[in-house]
Amino acid sequence: MDFSPVLISMRTAAASIVITFFLGILTARWVCSLRHQKLQAVIDGLLTLPLVLPPTVVGFFLLYLFGVQRPAGAFLLEFFSIKLVFSWGATVLAAVVVSFPLMYRSARGAFSQVDASLIHAAQTLGLSDRYIFWRIILPISLPGVMTGGILAFARGLGEFGATTMIAGNIAGKTRTLPLAIYSSVASGNLTDAYDYVFIIVCISFVIVVLMNLFAAKERRSAKV
Repeated sequence: MDFSPVLISMRTAAASIVITFFLGILTARWVCSLRHQKLQAVIDGLLTLPLVLPPTVVGFFLLYLFGVQRPAGAFLLEFFSIKLVFSWGATVLAAVVVSFPLMYRSARGAFSQVDASLIHAAQTLGLSDRYIFWRIILPISLPGVMTGGILAFARGLGEFGATTMIAGNIAGKTRTLPLAIYSSVASGNLTDAYDYVFIIVCISFVIVVLMNLFAAKERRSAKV
């Protein structure tokens, strides 16, 4: 069995969750701070859109933007000599885009559940909004935020459609575990397919257990 899909998938999921985790937290904080409810609803809808669109549609938009003849792709190629499509970076980009809504919505939901009286009390003490967020809101919301991070990691690990569109299925380069399973089944190599499925099921089981542990911690914190 070729272990490169396992390594590529883990590298992709690890790189994407670092980006998604902090980007999701900062974006959730910004959206929560918006005063205009209609504007907040529109922005929230746009940020959540990759969650409800078919992955192949997300991949189509990414390919349209980052193709070598397209605006973002041409810019990266001309000024930085980076050809993103059909590269490992494209697998990370696809994983970030499809997993971001999970991280964003989990973080936003956790922030909205923080007791408003704690925030008001901190404001009356003259604490800055930045201090309140990093020292009060985020620590209280951490179990929910971590649950979102675990879900985003799992989503990035299992990404298939968008990755196929923008990164392709190149052995040893962009072939992740889901793509390896598809390729093995398509070629009739069911032995490798069984092995890849077993690996991803084991990883997914560990992820679900971790998510349940953080969810239980969040429920205990809510009762305090």
